[in-house]
Amino acid sequence: MKPEKQYIATSARKTAYYRMGEGNAKKLILLHGNVSASGFYLPLMEKLKSTFDVAAPDLNGYGKTEASLIKAKTGLFDWAEDIDALAQALGFDSFILAGWSLSGGVAMKYAIEHSEKLEALVLISPMSPFGFGGTKGEYGQMIREDGLGSAGGFVNPAFLKSLADKDKSDAAGTARDVMRRSYFKPGFVPQKEWEDFFVDEIMDMQLGVDYYPGDYTQTAEFPYVLPGTKGINNALAPQYANVSGIADIKSKPPIFWFRGDSDAIVSDNSFSDLAVLGKMGIVPGYPGEDKMPPQPMIAQTRYVFEKYKANGGQYTEFVIEGARHSCHIEKEDEFINLLLSVI
Repeated sequence: MKPEKQYIATSARKTAYYRMGEGNAKKLILLHGNVSASGFYLPLMEKLKSTFDVAAPDLNGYGKTEASLIKAKTGLFDWAEDIDALAQALGFDSFILAGWSLSGGVAMKYAIEHSEKLEALVLISPMSPFGFGGTKGEYGQMIREDGLGSAGGFVNPAFLKSLADKDKSDAAGTARDVMRRSYFKPGFVPQKEWEDFFVDEIMDMQLGVDYYPGDYTQTAEFPYVLPGTKGINNALAPQYANVSGIADIKSKPPIFWFRGDSDAIVSDNSFSDLAVLGKMGIVPGYPGEDKMPPQPMIAQTRYVFEKYKANGGQYTEFVIEGARHSCHIEKEDEFINLLLSVI
């Protein structure tokens, strides 16, 4: 039987979260990714609760947490400050912070703002420190200042409709279908009760221009959309989501970077990158790699972490074979063994 979510009133908002292993000396906060919620961590938490006092909250805009409008310009910062408020409310003066996908960016932003509170930073398939889409080269140069190349607040309309309709089927383009194809490597399927639960968690996400996906403007140039100023996906646009400054923070907790070898969302050839879709002919009118090359997300992350190392920090990269975007779920035991070997 799955535990019930708890609720705590922090200085920021009423936050929904799971907590296990309360009282253990090592404190760990787990942050979920986009189009998910804290419940994606429950199987992992069951195996970590003997070692850690571990909490997994729903971020603003997801799950059961009290929601407020998401501003793209300050999105990562606002999420990070919510986590700081939660840590204070839980009495976590010093802790390990783990962020998956979108929340890799949140975790890096937290490190920039509050590095002195971190014992370690665990990043699971994290977004590039230069944002999602709209940059080129390992140095993260923006293609254009308005974020051209980043989808921003645009998503596939059919997928968005399936979310609005609470469609829990396995039809093409539904949350269940997208999760199976994008989060997990073909051949991996969670137990039915867990897959159903994960879909339920996704369905609690707030939708609309102020939440998921956000707003956008149209342009005559490929890829025909520009990031807006509201909502979740716009908070990942390169003009708002640059956290490469993590390389320069004074207090440098060790960074442990985990990723699947077959990640299709965060990679140097991401199927969520409009430049890649254009190159493949899925989105017409691609102007060519000279004008809009695919974003080298892994190379960008490694470049920033190498700067972190050169500035006196340390990082370790773990590439887990046979995993896509969710190595902590797909290869749970291997992930746990590696995590416990370094923390």
